[in-house]
Amino acid sequence: MGQIALFPASGSLGSSIYKHLLDVVDAAQVILISRDPGKIPSKYIQQGAITRRANYDAPETLNEAFEGASHLILVSYPSLEIEHRVKAHKRAIEAAIRSGVSHIFYTSLAFGGDGSSSGAHVMQAHLQTEAYLKFLAASSTAESPFSFTAIREGLYSESCPMYIGFPNLQNPGSRVKIPHNGSGPGVAWVKIDDLGEATAKLVREYCHSSAAGHPEYKDQVILLSGPRAYSLAKTLDILGTALGKKIVIENVSVSEYAGEPAVQEYLDSHGQEDVPTKWATSFEAVRAGEAAVTSVRLQQLLGRKPESFETTVAVMVGSSRLS
Repeated sequence: MGQIALFPASGSLGSSIYKHLLDVVDAAQVILISRDPGKIPSKYIQQGAITRRANYDAPETLNEAFEGASHLILVSYPSLEIEHRVKAHKRAIEAAIRSGVSHIFYTSLAFGGDGSSSGAHVMQAHLQTEAYLKFLAASSTAESPFSFTAIREGLYSESCPMYIGFPNLQNPGSRVKIPHNGSGPGVAWVKIDDLGEATAKLVREYCHSSAAGHPEYKDQVILLSGPRAYSLAKTLDILGTALGKKIVIENVSVSEYAGEPAVQEYLDSHGQEDVPTKWATSFEAVRAGEAAVTSVRLQQLLGRKPESFETTVAVMVGSSRLS
Protein backbone atom coordinates (compact mmCIF):
# COMPACT_ATOMS: atom_id res chain seq x y z
CA MET A 1 0.00 0.00 0.00
CA GLY A 2 1.20 3.49 -0.83
CA GLN A 3 0.68 6.54 1.31
CA ILE A 4 -2.60 8.08 2.42
CA ALA A 5 -3.05 11.69 1.32
CA LEU A 6 -5.51 14.14 2.88
CA PHE A 7 -6.59 17.21 0.95
CA PRO A 8 -7.25 19.79 2.17
CA ALA A 9 -5.66 19.13 5.56
CA SER A 10 -7.39 22.13 7.06
CA GLY A 11 -10.75 23.31 8.36
CA SER A 12 -12.74 21.74 11.16
CA LEU A 13 -13.35 18.36 9.53
CA GLY A 14 -10.03 18.00 7.71
CA SER A 15 -8.04 18.87 10.83
CA SER A 16 -10.05 16.43 12.93
CA ILE A 17 -9.52 13.65 10.39
CA TYR A 18 -5.74 13.96 10.34
CA LYS A 19 -5.53 14.31 14.11
CA HIS A 20 -7.29 10.97 14.52
CA LEU A 21 -5.70 9.34 11.47
CA LEU A 22 -2.25 9.90 12.95
CA ASP A 23 -3.42 8.03 16.06
CA VAL A 24 -4.17 4.88 14.07
CA VAL A 25 -1.63 4.77 11.21
CA ASP A 26 2.12 5.36 10.92
CA ALA A 27 2.70 9.09 10.40
CA ALA A 28 5.25 8.35 7.68
CA GLN A 29 2.37 6.93 5.62
CA VAL A 30 0.41 10.19 5.72
CA ILE A 31 0.65 13.18 3.36
CA LEU A 32 -1.08 16.33 4.59
CA ILE A 33 -1.85 18.78 1.78
CA SER A 34 -3.15 22.30 2.34
CA ARG A 35 -2.87 25.83 1.00
CA ASP A 36 -0.89 26.77 4.12
CA PRO A 37 1.10 23.79 5.46
CA GLY A 38 2.64 26.08 8.08
CA LYS A 39 -0.63 25.92 10.01
CA ILE A 40 -0.33 22.16 10.51
CA PRO A 41 0.90 21.57 14.09
CA SER A 42 4.62 20.82 14.18
CA LYS A 43 4.11 17.77 16.40
CA TYR A 44 2.60 15.87 13.46
CA ILE A 45 5.54 16.74 11.24
CA GLN A 46 7.93 15.64 13.98
CA GLN A 47 6.08 12.31 14.07
CA GLY A 48 6.92 11.86 10.38
CA ALA A 49 3.90 13.18 8.48
CA ILE A 50 4.70 14.74 5.10
CA THR A 51 3.27 18.17 4.26
CA ARG A 52 2.68 19.66 0.83
CA ARG A 53 1.16 22.86 -0.51
CA ALA A 54 -1.85 22.80 -2.85
CA ASN A 55 -5.05 24.74 -3.30
CA TYR A 56 -8.39 23.87 -4.91
CA ASP A 57 -8.45 27.33 -6.48
CA ALA A 58 -4.98 27.00 -7.99
CA PRO A 59 -5.29 23.90 -10.21
CA GLU A 60 -1.61 23.92 -11.19
CA THR A 61 -0.68 23.18 -7.56
CA LEU A 62 -2.51 19.84 -7.77
CA ASN A 63 -0.25 18.32 -10.42
CA GLU A 64 2.32 16.90 -7.99
CA ALA A 65 0.41 17.14 -4.72
CA PHE A 66 -0.66 13.49 -4.65
CA GLU A 67 2.57 11.82 -5.83
CA GLY A 68 3.30 8.61 -3.90
CA ALA A 69 -0.22 8.25 -2.54
CA SER A 70 -2.40 5.24 -3.28
CA HIS A 71 -5.35 6.51 -1.24
CA LEU A 72 -6.78 10.02 -0.98
CA ILE A 73 -9.17 11.50 1.56
CA LEU A 74 -10.79 14.32 -0.40
CA VAL A 75 -12.53 16.87 1.81
CA SER A 76 -15.18 18.71 -0.16
CA TYR A 77 -14.77 22.29 -1.40
CA PRO A 78 -16.79 24.76 0.73
CA SER A 79 -19.22 26.61 -1.52
CA LEU A 80 -22.89 26.78 -2.49
CA GLU A 81 -21.96 27.38 -6.14
CA ILE A 82 -22.68 23.95 -7.66
CA GLU A 83 -20.75 24.18 -10.94
CA HIS A 84 -17.67 25.76 -9.39
CA ARG A 85 -17.65 23.22 -6.56
CA VAL A 86 -17.99 20.19 -8.85
CA LYS A 87 -15.24 21.47 -11.16
CA ALA A 88 -12.92 21.90 -8.18
CA HIS A 89 -13.63 18.34 -7.06
CA LYS A 90 -13.13 16.89 -10.54
CA ARG A 91 -9.79 18.67 -11.00
CA ALA A 92 -8.52 17.23 -7.72
CA ILE A 93 -9.84 13.74 -8.50
CA GLU A 94 -8.29 13.72 -11.97
CA ALA A 95 -4.94 14.99 -10.67
CA ALA A 96 -4.96 12.29 -8.00
CA ILE A 97 -5.67 9.53 -10.51
CA ARG A 98 -2.90 10.78 -12.81
CA SER A 99 -0.54 10.57 -9.84
CA GLY A 100 -1.44 6.94 -9.13
CA VAL A 101 -4.19 7.21 -6.52
CA SER A 102 -6.43 4.15 -6.84
CA HIS A 103 -8.99 4.83 -4.10
CA ILE A 104 -10.65 8.07 -2.99
CA PHE A 105 -12.57 8.64 0.22
CA TYR A 106 -14.82 11.62 -0.48
CA THR A 107 -16.43 13.58 2.36
CA SER A 108 -19.97 14.07 1.13
CA LEU A 109 -22.97 15.31 3.15
CA ALA A 110 -25.90 13.60 4.88
CA PHE A 111 -28.77 15.34 3.11
CA GLY A 112 -30.77 12.68 1.32
CA GLY A 113 -29.86 10.15 4.01
CA ASP A 114 -28.63 7.10 2.13
CA GLY A 115 -30.74 7.84 -0.97
CA SER A 116 -29.74 9.11 -4.40
CA SER A 117 -31.54 12.46 -4.52
CA SER A 118 -32.05 15.58 -2.42
CA GLY A 119 -34.07 18.76 -2.44
CA ALA A 120 -31.26 20.70 -0.75
CA HIS A 121 -29.24 22.98 -3.03
CA VAL A 122 -26.15 22.39 -0.87
CA MET A 123 -26.32 18.64 -1.63
CA GLN A 124 -26.35 18.89 -5.43
CA ALA A 125 -22.58 19.27 -5.87
CA HIS A 126 -22.06 16.29 -3.57
CA LEU A 127 -24.47 14.14 -5.60
CA GLN A 128 -22.74 15.11 -8.83
CA THR A 129 -19.33 14.34 -7.34
CA GLU A 130 -20.57 10.97 -6.07
CA ALA A 131 -21.93 10.22 -9.56
CA TYR A 132 -18.57 11.10 -11.12
CA LEU A 133 -16.75 8.79 -8.73
CA LYS A 134 -19.21 6.00 -9.56
CA PHE A 135 -18.60 6.57 -13.27
CA LEU A 136 -14.82 6.40 -12.81
CA ALA A 137 -15.07 3.22 -10.75
CA ALA A 138 -17.34 1.57 -13.33
CA SER A 139 -14.92 2.55 -16.10
CA SER A 140 -11.75 1.34 -14.36
CA THR A 141 -9.74 -1.62 -15.60
CA ALA A 142 -7.44 -4.23 -14.11
CA GLU A 143 -4.52 -2.25 -15.50
CA SER A 144 -5.83 1.04 -14.07
CA PRO A 145 -7.97 0.15 -11.06
CA PHE A 146 -10.04 2.80 -9.31
CA SER A 147 -12.55 2.66 -6.49
CA PHE A 148 -14.12 5.07 -4.04
CA THR A 149 -15.97 5.48 -0.77
CA ALA A 150 -18.35 8.43 -0.45
CA ILE A 151 -18.77 9.22 3.23
CA ARG A 152 -21.93 11.19 3.87
CA GLU A 153 -20.87 13.13 6.92
CA GLY A 154 -23.76 13.94 9.27
CA LEU A 155 -24.88 17.53 9.72
CA TYR A 156 -22.56 19.12 12.26
CA SER A 157 -23.96 19.75 15.74
CA GLU A 158 -21.83 22.90 15.79
CA SER A 159 -23.58 24.15 12.64
CA CYS A 160 -27.07 24.01 14.16
CA PRO A 161 -27.42 27.84 14.23
CA MET A 162 -27.45 27.74 10.41
CA TYR A 163 -30.72 25.79 10.54
CA ILE A 164 -32.46 27.88 13.19
CA GLY A 165 -32.01 31.43 11.92
CA PHE A 166 -28.46 32.23 13.07
CA PRO A 167 -29.23 33.30 16.66
CA ASN A 168 -26.54 35.42 18.27
CA LEU A 169 -24.95 33.15 20.88
CA GLN A 170 -23.58 36.08 22.86
CA ASN A 171 -26.71 38.23 22.77
CA PRO A 172 -29.67 36.10 21.63
CA GLY A 173 -33.06 37.55 20.83
CA SER A 174 -36.39 36.03 21.86
CA ARG A 175 -37.30 34.68 18.41
CA VAL A 176 -35.77 33.44 15.17
CA LYS A 177 -37.28 33.62 11.69
CA ILE A 178 -37.03 30.56 9.43
CA PRO A 179 -39.18 29.11 6.60
CA HIS A 180 -40.17 26.14 8.79
CA ASN A 181 -42.48 25.70 11.78
CA GLY A 182 -39.94 23.64 13.73
CA SER A 183 -41.94 20.42 13.81
CA GLY A 184 -41.35 17.23 11.86
CA PRO A 185 -38.46 14.87 11.26
CA GLY A 186 -35.52 17.15 12.10
CA VAL A 187 -31.79 16.43 12.01
CA ALA A 188 -29.56 13.58 13.28
CA TRP A 189 -26.81 15.94 14.49
CA VAL A 190 -23.19 14.82 14.90
CA LYS A 191 -20.21 16.49 16.56
CA ILE A 192 -17.48 17.39 14.05
CA ASP A 193 -14.73 15.64 15.98
CA ASP A 194 -16.75 12.42 16.18
CA LEU A 195 -17.08 12.53 12.39
CA GLY A 196 -13.34 13.12 12.04
CA GLU A 197 -12.52 10.20 14.29
CA ALA A 198 -15.00 7.84 12.62
CA THR A 199 -13.78 8.83 9.15
CA ALA A 200 -10.16 8.20 10.15
CA LYS A 201 -11.04 4.78 11.53
CA LEU A 202 -13.01 3.89 8.40
CA VAL A 203 -9.98 4.83 6.28
CA ARG A 204 -7.72 2.70 8.45
CA GLU A 205 -10.08 -0.28 8.18
CA TYR A 206 -10.14 0.01 4.40
CA CYS A 207 -6.42 0.50 3.97
CA HIS A 208 -5.57 -2.44 6.19
CA SER A 209 -8.00 -4.83 4.52
CA SER A 210 -7.11 -7.19 1.69
CA ALA A 211 -5.64 -5.97 -1.57
CA ALA A 212 -9.12 -6.20 -3.13
CA GLY A 213 -10.44 -3.51 -0.79
CA HIS A 214 -12.89 -3.64 2.07
CA PRO A 215 -16.14 -5.04 0.56
CA GLU A 216 -18.30 -3.03 2.98
CA TYR A 217 -16.78 0.27 1.82
CA LYS A 218 -15.53 -0.30 -1.74
CA ASP A 219 -17.59 1.69 -4.27
CA GLN A 220 -20.17 2.45 -1.60
CA VAL A 221 -21.95 5.48 -0.16
CA ILE A 222 -21.62 5.33 3.63
CA LEU A 223 -23.81 7.35 5.99
CA LEU A 224 -22.34 8.66 9.23
CA SER A 225 -25.24 10.31 11.01
CA GLY A 226 -26.20 10.57 14.66
CA PRO A 227 -28.26 8.01 16.61
CA ARG A 228 -31.20 10.37 17.18
CA ALA A 229 -33.01 13.03 15.17
CA TYR A 230 -34.01 16.33 16.76
CA SER A 231 -36.75 18.53 15.33
CA LEU A 232 -35.71 22.11 14.65
CA ALA A 233 -37.96 23.21 17.52
CA LYS A 234 -36.20 20.79 19.88
CA THR A 235 -32.84 21.92 18.52
CA LEU A 236 -33.72 25.51 19.37
CA ASP A 237 -35.03 24.50 22.81
CA ILE A 238 -31.70 22.82 23.61
CA LEU A 239 -29.74 25.83 22.41
CA GLY A 240 -32.02 28.15 24.37
CA THR A 241 -31.53 26.08 27.53
CA ALA A 242 -27.75 26.35 27.11
CA LEU A 243 -28.10 30.10 26.62
CA GLY A 244 -30.51 30.47 29.52
CA LYS A 245 -33.11 32.10 27.30
CA LYS A 246 -36.44 31.06 25.80
CA ILE A 247 -36.34 31.45 22.02
CA VAL A 248 -39.26 30.70 19.72
CA ILE A 249 -39.54 30.05 16.00
CA GLU A 250 -41.48 32.39 13.74
CA ASN A 251 -42.38 30.59 10.52
CA VAL A 252 -41.87 33.07 7.66
CA SER A 253 -41.74 33.00 3.86
CA VAL A 254 -38.52 32.21 2.05
CA SER A 255 -38.28 35.80 0.82
CA GLU A 256 -38.64 37.21 4.34
CA TYR A 257 -36.06 34.72 5.63
CA ALA A 258 -33.65 35.61 2.83
CA GLY A 259 -33.93 39.28 3.75
CA GLU A 260 -33.02 38.81 7.40
CA PRO A 261 -29.76 40.70 8.19
CA ALA A 262 -28.26 37.76 10.17
CA VAL A 263 -28.98 35.36 7.30
CA GLN A 264 -27.35 37.65 4.76
CA GLU A 265 -24.36 38.31 6.99
CA TYR A 266 -23.57 34.65 7.54
CA LEU A 267 -24.40 33.27 4.09
CA ASP A 268 -23.25 35.87 1.57
CA SER A 269 -19.66 34.61 1.74
CA HIS A 270 -20.74 31.09 0.66
CA GLY A 271 -21.52 31.93 -2.95
CA GLN A 272 -21.97 34.61 -5.58
CA GLU A 273 -25.72 34.99 -6.15
CA ASP A 274 -28.93 34.71 -4.11
CA VAL A 275 -27.25 32.53 -1.49
CA PRO A 276 -29.92 32.86 1.25
CA THR A 277 -32.64 31.63 -1.13
CA LYS A 278 -30.48 28.71 -2.21
CA TRP A 279 -29.78 27.88 1.42
CA ALA A 280 -33.51 27.98 2.22
CA THR A 281 -33.96 24.77 0.19
CA SER A 282 -32.28 23.04 3.15
CA PHE A 283 -35.44 23.62 5.16
CA GLU A 284 -37.49 21.80 2.53
CA ALA A 285 -35.05 18.91 2.73
CA VAL A 286 -35.31 18.84 6.52
CA ARG A 287 -39.11 18.94 6.24
CA ALA A 288 -38.96 15.94 3.89
CA GLY A 289 -36.95 13.93 6.43
CA GLU A 290 -33.69 13.93 4.48
CA ALA A 291 -31.55 14.87 7.49
CA ALA A 292 -33.35 12.66 10.00
CA VAL A 293 -31.97 9.30 8.81
CA THR A 294 -30.03 7.82 11.72
CA SER A 295 -27.15 5.35 11.54
CA VAL A 296 -25.45 2.93 13.93
CA ARG A 297 -22.26 2.93 11.85
CA LEU A 298 -20.87 6.03 13.56
CA GLN A 299 -21.00 4.35 16.97
CA GLN A 300 -19.57 1.13 15.55
CA LEU A 301 -16.56 2.93 14.11
CA LEU A 302 -16.02 5.00 17.25
CA GLY A 303 -16.34 2.00 19.53
CA ARG A 304 -18.40 4.16 21.88
CA LYS A 305 -21.49 6.31 21.92
CA PRO A 306 -21.05 9.59 20.05
CA GLU A 307 -21.22 12.77 22.10
CA SER A 308 -24.80 13.90 22.63
CA PHE A 309 -26.12 16.95 20.85
CA GLU A 310 -26.96 18.51 24.21
CA THR A 311 -23.36 18.20 25.40
CA THR A 312 -21.87 19.61 22.21
CA VAL A 313 -24.23 22.60 22.26
CA ALA A 314 -23.48 23.34 25.93
CA VAL A 315 -19.73 23.34 25.21
CA MET A 316 -20.23 25.49 22.08
CA VAL A 317 -22.24 28.08 24.02
CA GLY A 318 -19.66 28.11 26.82
CA SER A 319 -16.84 28.68 24.34
CA SER A 320 -18.73 31.52 22.61
CA ARG A 321 -19.06 33.33 25.92
CA LEU A 322 -15.33 33.12 26.52
CA SER A 323 -14.45 34.57 23.11
